[in-house]
Formats: sequence, structure tokens, C-alpha cells
Amino acid sequence: MSSGKSVPVNLHILDKDYVVACPEEERQTLMASAQYLNEKLKEVRGSGKVVSTERIVVISALNIIHEYLQYKQKNEKDEQAINAELVRLQEKIGVALSELNN
Repeated sequence: MSSGKSVPVNLHILDKDYVVACPEEERQTLMASAQYLNEKLKEVRGSGKVVSTERIVVISALNIIHEYLQYKQKNEKDEQAINAELVRLQEKIGVALSELNN
């Protein structure tokens, strides 16, 4: 988090209220994160397969981390493909420039 002025943020997660301090400029992101977490917790709780709050939180956390890792791996593959294409284009430009100089 940045070093901006901290403000209290009220969050409602799984039927409980929390007050969390965060930099003012990150307030919206924190609120969106809490909303996303709350939705995932409700999904797991609503499935009826998990009963205890602790297990709901753990299963939800695992699901969120799994989503994040899939997203991260896809982005890394995309970045590698872009970098390979840039190298190919740079080589092509180099060849074109050398042909112009001859």
C-alpha cells in the first residue's frame, strides 16, 4: 500500500462488519476486494457442502488463489508471446535497415 493518508473503511463480509484502515486512494480497490471476497464466500456457503465458517473461508481463499494463479500464468504466456513477436519484428527491421544501407 502507498503512504497516503489512512482512512477507516467499513466492510461487510459474510454477515459481519469490519473496519479496516487503508490509504485513501486505495479505498475503492479495498471495497471492491471485500465485495469480491464476500461474493465468493457466499457462493461456497450457498453450495451447502461446507458448513463451518472456517472451512468456508479456507475453501474460498483456495478458489480465489486458484483463479489468480490461472490469470497470472495466462498473462505470463501472453507476455512471452509478445516478447517473442517483438524480437521477431526487431530482427525484421534490422534486416530491412541493412538492405537499405547496401
